[in-house]
Amino acid sequence: MEAAAAELMASGASRPAFQPGDGGGWLVLTDPAGHPFCLTAG
Repeated sequence: MEAAAAELMASGASRPAFQPGDGGGWLVLTDPAGHPFCLTAG
């Protein structure tokens, strides 16, 4: 998941400081327009 997040952030996504769920198996990122989306292990 961290590798995917790094790749997405290199493409313009951001990682907000606040991550709901205290590491509950997902990671919240935002696209360049500020829309949130989540990553989770499959």
